[in-house]
Amino acid sequence: MSNGSEGATPGFLVWRLSMKWRVAVDRAVAPLGLTHAQYALLASLYGMHRTGLRPSQRRLADQIGLEALYVSKLARGLESAGLLERTRDPADPRAVQLALTEQGREVTAKAIGVVQGLLRQLLAPLGGLGSPRTREFTRELRTLLDAPLDPFGTTDHETEQP
Repeated sequence: MSNGSEGATPGFLVWRLSMKWRVAVDRAVAPLGLTHAQYALLASLYGMHRTGLRPSQRRLADQIGLEALYVSKLARGLESAGLLERTRDPADPRAVQLALTEQGREVTAKAIGVVQGLLRQLLAPLGGLGSPRTREFTRELRTLLDAPLDPFGTTDHETEQP
């Protein structure tokens, strides 16, 4: 292990990896006028649109794991930049739907290409994107993401029965 991470806890290593990734994506998408958070919103929206969805801000927030208020703030900024449109949902006037503009689709497609290059670099030590080690790593990450966390310690997950 490098950078003094020998003996580090799994939590610290997860934090370090997430910070390494965030910083790398921030730097990579900065020439396109984006931040990592903006990229996450746009790329998720891009993927949802490709499957025919026009999500609400709330649904997109749930998809990417950000607070709805933060997604709203990001969306307003991206709307000002001409990358997405925010419109009222005809079925629910309280909800705001998001859609990429043509410029937003172009910028997002470029950003996705850049970030895919970073992902290939990150996963090269595991054998690349399609390798068995990467597939196992992805399964382990999903397991951890699906595990409930209780910051107040009111549930003892180690003693719960399945």
